[in-house]
Amino acid sequence: MYTFRKAKPHELPQIWEVIQYAIARRKEAGSAQWQDGYPNPTVLRNDIDKGAGFVLAEGETVAGYCAVMINEEPAYATIDGKWLTNGDFVVFHRIAVSKDHLGKGLARKMMEHIETFAANHKIGSIKADTNYDNPAMLRVFESMGYRYCGEVYFRGSPRKAYEKLLSVGTA
Repeated sequence: MYTFRKAKPHELPQIWEVIQYAIARRKEAGSAQWQDGYPNPTVLRNDIDKGAGFVLAEGETVAGYCAVMINEEPAYATIDGKWLTNGDFVVFHRIAVSKDHLGKGLARKMMEHIETFAANHKIGSIKADTNYDNPAMLRVFESMGYRYCGEVYFRGSPRKAYEKLLSVGTA
């Protein structure tokens, strides 16, 4: 049984281990993504300190990690393309799964929880991006109904930007 919840400061070593494994996997796949010292423990600590770090936990074990924020991505203000919406949005970054939990669909499961997070905040848009050389994440975006919107730039590199619209009632 997995639980999606805010990360706790004492979990930083486990989270960093998950991220380090993801960094190594990206490198083995020949990707430039996450090969420049980002993300790092300082970034992860900042996520946790501002309440944006989330884990998918199995008991006390961190099976996955991501950062989830509302309207907090300055790079999304400039897109070579067009977003589907211009209002409030949830954005997620740094999604990674532990080596012991690969192949279980946990990235998708975290993204489903992010959709619930957005709905709970009455936000009908989720935006995200990834490198061109991350075919696994690109497939997940497309299979979950994310629409390609164009390119955004992080640290000088273009990234594919996606948005998913949710049906969110306003009570």
